[in-house]
Amino acid sequence: MKIGIICYPTYGGSGVVATELGLALAERGHTVHFFSSARPFRLRSFRPDVYFHEVPVVHYALFEHTPYTLTLSSTLYETVQMYGIDVIHAHYAIPHAAAAYMAREMGGGKPPIVTTLHGTDITLVGSHPAYAPVVKFTIDQSERVTAVSRYLAEATRELIGVTRDIRVIPNFVDTEVYQRGLCTLDRKVFAPEGEPIIAHVSNMRPVKRLGDLMTAFIKLRRRIKAKMLLVGDGPERARAEMQAQRGGVLDDVLFLGNQVEIHEILSVADVYCLPSETESFGLSALEAMACEVPVVATRVGGLPEVVSDGECGYLVECGHTEELAQRLWELCANPELRMRMGKAARARALELFPRDKVVSQYESVYRELIKG
Repeated sequence: MKIGIICYPTYGGSGVVATELGLALAERGHTVHFFSSARPFRLRSFRPDVYFHEVPVVHYALFEHTPYTLTLSSTLYETVQMYGIDVIHAHYAIPHAAAAYMAREMGGGKPPIVTTLHGTDITLVGSHPAYAPVVKFTIDQSERVTAVSRYLAEATRELIGVTRDIRVIPNFVDTEVYQRGLCTLDRKVFAPEGEPIIAHVSNMRPVKRLGDLMTAFIKLRRRIKAKMLLVGDGPERARAEMQAQRGGVLDDVLFLGNQVEIHEILSVADVYCLPSETESFGLSALEAMACEVPVVATRVGGLPEVVSDGECGYLVECGHTEELAQRLWELCANPELRMRMGKAARARALELFPRDKVVSQYESVYRELIKG
């Protein structure tokens, strides 16, 4: 099959999943064409049967804002005509599914479109009155629609009024890469005295609630020595750095910025913390679980579908920093508990979210459409 994948190039979960999906499909013998405004960060080098089409950003004095949806539509249409793409897979409703719809209509109704909903395209952008009608329209016009969690599928029905079938296909993790035994990092670089290490990976937007994480860590440090690794960058980083300094823990918090080899960092961690206000799935938590790292996360969105409370980590109420600090302390202070929950976390990742199992579900969707 020849598959076109539209995604964001950034460090968010939708871009990661879309890129990893395309690479996995290429390994299975399919030809994959990526479309984005810049090269996806996990598409690092040449791969056979993988092609990248950079969507041009057109600047014109008349346009106050760059009409990216239009240039994406044109790029999709031209590529479909030249290379005979069989199916377009749009990751994120707006603008990707909208651009795919226009490209399909320009092409006389072909190729069919699969739209995968990832989260904020529904809960934030899609539910806004200015976007809701077009989001609903593009979802309804797609031949197949998938969502990364049961929570997100239900939210799409409730917030936007979509009544059509939405198939739940969860995010996945490559358990051959994300495993503790492959780590080449020396954890003493981060914790020279053997302190427990807490990790967090995000784009550091307000919804990730870095302030809660820092508050909980400051409380934790009053009880036990520990280190924290913060991976990623974003608008809340500076505020978190100042909070760490004021709380007297800046020497124990390492801001590592954006990283590519996330599995290396997760593999030296002892606990993973995700205190978000909302998560449609929680891919970073799953990646930590695959590395045998127990997770402390908030009981929101799709996270309860990923993290089994009390088995491979703990779920806490959003904003309850005392509870968050307590659960972090329980894991940091008890190596046997960490190990037991870490083993259970990897077992859950292997059972429910392995790459090949999930990629096969997408393959089935494509074949259904191509066969008509």
